[in-house]
Order: sequence, then structure tokens, then C-alpha cells
Amino acid sequence: MIGRTTGPPISITGLGCHVPERVLGNDELSTMVDTNNEWILERTGIRERRIAADGEALTDIALPACRRALEMAGAGAASIDLLIVATVTPDMAFPSCGALLADELGMPDAAAYDLSAGCTGFVYAIAQAHAMLASGLAKRALVVGGDVLSKILDWTDRSTLVLFGDGAGAVVLEVVGEGGFLGFELGADGGGGSSLWLPGSGSRTFEEPEKVVKMNGREVFKFATRVMVSSAEAILAECGKTVADIDVYVPHQANVRIIDHAVRKLGVSEEKTVVNVDRYGNTSSGSIPLALADAADDGRLEPGKLVLLTGMGAGLTWGSALIEWTHPTTGATA
Repeated sequence: MIGRTTGPPISITGLGCHVPERVLGNDELSTMVDTNNEWILERTGIRERRIAADGEALTDIALPACRRALEMAGAGAASIDLLIVATVTPDMAFPSCGALLADELGMPDAAAYDLSAGCTGFVYAIAQAHAMLASGLAKRALVVGGDVLSKILDWTDRSTLVLFGDGAGAVVLEVVGEGGFLGFELGADGGGGSSLWLPGSGSRTFEEPEKVVKMNGREVFKFATRVMVSSAEAILAECGKTVADIDVYVPHQANVRIIDHAVRKLGVSEEKTVVNVDRYGNTSSGSIPLALADAADDGRLEPGKLVLLTGMGAGLTWGSALIEWTHPTTGATA
């Protein structure tokens, strides 16, 4: 699925992020599983990640991010009529995190729900919100991307334990005067679903009762290095842009080797690429908004800048969005 946007210009007017307090570094991880700092750095580029406390759920992490995004947008909570939460680790199956956050924030008239598209969830969610706004069904949307993957990891499995962390980000979307989102490209390949999955987490029964992430790292790496490039190239071509036009490249923060491959294949300069996987690990749906927050705090997200977002994840899914930034954003991390 690919297309240029139509209708009124719609952009991000507020951005906020939040991560748990606990920092889990590679040296501490090496006391839990057979690994060491050098091994992790060489294969992933990750130095540390944030881990939610025992009683901390996704809505606890997402709530400060939502409040910061609303504050930056100058938007009252009651003005939000659509709230989408992209996550694979909701507080519970139902009620949705969207409904819980809408109640906590004071959004009595908002349609609110969760969306599951793995690490690509944030891109899927902003595409949905854009469509709702462009059609006139909604006037102002709050989109959240976040996960607490530490809750569903096998803490004896080195192959997954070193990769993931917890965090959340939120953005406000609304109609603006000019600029904003230019187009989206989204896709999924369920045939590769068993390469990254959570068996036993739904209505299908499995022999293994424990609900922990299972991953075929080799297959996921092959998939990621292919679609991170093809999706970006596709949306640029669709919107009549080239790599040279990109001012800020925000890839999903899965693994520094995947990011480096995409940078080389696309021909994007390292100076234009946002990388924070070393500090947060792979936060799934929280990855791209957390990277956007870093770009904002570094002063990169200036009005008129062309920003490319590309993600991939469980499903297997992928997606890209191209946006001409319209609003100044600083201090996005709460």
C-alpha cells in the first residue's frame, strides 16, 4: 500500500517521549546471561536500555509522553477526538490502552483504540490518524507508540534479552497551513510471522505455556536490511523526492548494523541519520518517536526540513512516512 496524501495539509504539532528510570547496561546483563559488553556492542551497537519497574505498565510510561505532546502542541486534552496507541504490550487485552489513556487524560469524546503492527506500529498509527483527519472524521489526533518488551522476554535467552528496551512516545496530529505529511508506504508479510512472534499470547493454544518473544535473528536481519531500503526508496519515488532531498532520516532503532546497512544502500549521510539505539535498545513501537525526540532536542526538526521515517517489525511488517516538518520542537523528552 502506497500513496501520496490528499486533502488538507496535516502535520505533527506536538511531540513527547518518556522512558523508565532503570538503566540496564551491558555489564549488568553479563551477570544474567553468557555475554559481555564487547559481544553486544559488536553485534547490536547497544550499550544500555531502559527497563520498566515491576509494577509499571505501558500506560504508566505513555502518560507523561502524552502530556508533553499535548503541552507542546498547545492542545487541551478535551480537543482530542482520536487516540491511537501502537503497541504489542498493552496493559491487558481489554480495555485498550487507548481507552485507559483517554480516560486518564480527560478525553471524553475521543475514539480510542490500540493497534498492533510490531515495531512498525507507530508508522501505521500515524497513517491511520492522517486518514481520519484528512477525511474530516477527526479534527485533532493523539498517536502513541510504545512498548514494555521487558515484560515478555525470556530473561535466560541471550539472543533477545540484549536487544530490547522499554519506552514510549506520543505525537499530536492536526491540520496545518502548509507542509506536513507527503505520503505513506505500508506492507506486511504474514508468511514471515514465525520469525518474530509471541506464541501463546492469544486464542491459539501452544504446547509451550510461557509467553515469551521468539525470534529467528538471521531471518529478521535479512528481512530488515531489505525492507528498510525498499520501503524508503518506494515512498521517495512516490512523492517525487530523492535521497538528496532528505534532511533528517529516522530509521527504526532495531540494531546499528541494520541502520548502517540502510544508510549505505540509500546513500543517506550519517550526519542526517538519527541513531539512539545505543542508549535505548529496540523499544519497538516507541523506537521512532524516541528518535524523533532526540532529533528535536538536537535542533534538527526545523520547519521546512524533509524527514523520512522508516520502520519494520513483527508481522512481519514495514512502513515509511515522508513529512515536511512544520512546527519547532524542543524538549520533547519528559
